Amino acid sequence: MLGEGIAKGLVETARNFIGSYFSKNRLTTVQYPEERLPQIEATRDFPFLVYDGDDWQAGMRCVGCQICEKECPPKCIYIEKSKDKKPDAVGKLQFYPAVFNIDVSVCMSCQICVEVCPFEAIKMDTEFELSTDNRFGGLLWDKARLSKPNAYYGKVHPTDAAASDALLAEEKAKVEAKAKAAGETKTNSELTSPPLATSGATSKQ
Repeated sequence: MLGEGIAKGLVETARNFIGSYFSKNRLTTVQYPEERLPQIEATRDFPFLVYDGDDWQAGMRCVGCQICEKECPPKCIYIEKSKDKKPDAVGKLQFYPAVFNIDVSVCMSCQICVEVCPFEAIKMDTEFELSTDNRFGGLLWDKARLSKPNAYYGKVHPTDAAASDALLAEEKAKVEAKAKAAGETKTNSELTSPPLATSGATSKQ
């Protein structure tokens, strides 16, 4: 029937319009900013760097591998790798980013940086209120601005954070088991090896 789709659409619109006076579930408008909708877990806005513990510099998971920088489609990530090493999240000596900047005015929130990171170091945030009156550098974030604790990650993405923590805990257990096995092997070799002969001049009778 000609115009049947239009009629159905008008009926649905009228149902929602009239129903909004009687049912709160039919209200589609939120009085922002006084009223806010809860963020769903799958929300992704802009990246942030995850760190463990209380010190963001000591606990930063990022090792400066620059994979995210290379894979970023709009090229909004800039990284300079450090010259020295420090222990990472699993206790292994790793490089770290001396510089880590993201231009969020260019970021397209594609999440490719998250998907390619092998260290669970970069994740997507749910923060969207980023307006600023600073035209020069207000949306260029350095690693201090990007760094957020693992507890925050667990709050905004609890399911993903639990899986990430389990993976890192497994890797840490492997590193500790390997170190323990190496220590036991060294101890056993010391116990079984013959004592070294002492050299020295023999006294003449």
